[in-house]
Amino acid sequence: MERAAERAEGFNGLKRAIASLTAAWYGDPAQHQREMGAIWRKGWVAFTRAEALAAPGARFSGAIAGMNVLALRDGAGALRAFHNVCRHRGAELCPEGAGRVESGRISCPYHDWTYAEDGRLLATGKARAVEGFDRAGHGLVPLGVAEWGGFVFVNAAGGGQGDFEAEHASAVAPLAPWRPGALAPVHAETIDIEGDWKLFWENFNECLHCPGVHPALSALVPIYGRGIMEREDDPAWRGHGPDAPSALTGRLREGAESWTEDGRAAGPRLPGLSDEDAARGQTYAVILPSFFMVGHLDHARAVRVLPLEPGRTRLEATWLAPPDAGIDGAALAAFARRVMAEDAAACEGNQRGLRAAPFEAGVLMQEEYEIAAFHEWVRARL
Repeated sequence: MERAAERAEGFNGLKRAIASLTAAWYGDPAQHQREMGAIWRKGWVAFTRAEALAAPGARFSGAIAGMNVLALRDGAGALRAFHNVCRHRGAELCPEGAGRVESGRISCPYHDWTYAEDGRLLATGKARAVEGFDRAGHGLVPLGVAEWGGFVFVNAAGGGQGDFEAEHASAVAPLAPWRPGALAPVHAETIDIEGDWKLFWENFNECLHCPGVHPALSALVPIYGRGIMEREDDPAWRGHGPDAPSALTGRLREGAESWTEDGRAAGPRLPGLSDEDAARGQTYAVILPSFFMVGHLDHARAVRVLPLEPGRTRLEATWLAPPDAGIDGAALAAFARRVMAEDAAACEGNQRGLRAAPFEAGVLMQEEYEIAAFHEWVRARL
């Protein structure tokens, strides 16, 4: 198996064809569980919006990657996260969604075991003391927790804000000028894909499909219509100066400002963006395996990726803008909604084909260098 490190010199590309992941990995239940344990429960995954936990005493509960998670803001303002499971007999502590931790106590609705907001077991309801039981050893099981860009991330393997930043600082740095933590949701949509979570990231990481699958997007970002993602993907990119046509530089088409139906900005240019930031058209930050955010001149869009079961994935997209921008969120979302629907259909077709695939693995071409890197990332964690 060739490694993705075998890149072409002088431009973004693979030196030679590389075998893709094993076809059976896309939907096999045993493989899915292996990935949940080795990847999703050992890394930082996007859990909820930070405003759901803005005030002391706020809590939010939900499922992700087979985990039932409870996150809360304690009375001192610290963010905490736990497995949402009572240590008595495994009952769910808090129902899904937002709520409050009253008086700094979390009580199990089944047998009234009660925990402090730092996870310590305080009381066991009507159960009497019994030999061999150590209350100190039955606190809630913690998860790592951190914030970035207005989102809360959790990590079943533990860790805190410093650990998150050490791992992902370089990945999120390009979006620093957007100040995403200061942006507010103006629209949100959920789409379910009958396709494996890895297929989503593979589709995300190449544009060979763009000319056929995304005609409107390829018109807005002409370099996508060439089947590549950025100017360095072209072996001749050094010969194209900054004033070259957008099909060679990666900028939006002439006269376009943002990812909207007509290409015009839906609101004012975000404060803090440089002319270069604005001209770029789209700037990405990716936090594998569960999240990406893309910044545009007037807004940003965040997408949370949730594996539901083998061969099935949910995308939760949130469009973000300054709170006082007065943007029509539904109108803003129309263009990217179309792109997401086209990607979903492509992934679903890919999934259907893989279920009947007459081969053990596919093949990656020169332009699919980012997929090769993603596959290396997956293999390394397995």
